[in-house]
Amino acid sequence: MSEQRSTERDRAVPDAPPPVGIDELLERVRAGYDRIGPPEAAAAAATGALLVDIRYAALRDRDGLIPGALVVERNELEWRLDPRGSHRAAEAVGHDLRIVVICNEGYASSLAVASLRQLGLHRATDLIGGFQAWRAAGLPVTSA
Repeated sequence: MSEQRSTERDRAVPDAPPPVGIDELLERVRAGYDRIGPPEAAAAAATGALLVDIRYAALRDRDGLIPGALVVERNELEWRLDPRGSHRAAEAVGHDLRIVVICNEGYASSLAVASLRQLGLHRATDLIGGFQAWRAAGLPVTSA
C-alpha cells in the first residue's frame, strides 16, 4: 500500500523527471568526467591540484589524514570552494583550479564533484575508491 502511495506522489509532481536510483545517478554523474586513482591523485597534488577531504570527523579521527589535503566536510563543500562565494576557502582561487575530492570509499565524492561542476569548477574530479584506496596504495597518511 505505501509503495502505491509513493508512486502516486511521484506522478503528482508536474514536469518532474522520473525517479532514478542512486546506482544510475552515480553512473550518469561519473560519465561526465574522468575519475582518477590514488597514484594519479598523488601526482596531481604534486603539480598543484587541491586534494579535498570531505570525510566526516569520526572517519578522519579513526583513519587519519592525507598530508596537505584541505579538510572540508561535505555540507560546506560548495560554500568553501566557490571562487565567487563569500565563505570561500583561501585555496579556492578560481574556476580553473584542479580539485580532487576524496570521501571514504569514492561514492559521496562523485556526487560532490557533480555539484562543484555546476558551480563552474570544470576540472573537479574524485578519487576512485576514496581515502581507503589511497591508504591501500601505501600513500602517505598522518594521524588526525
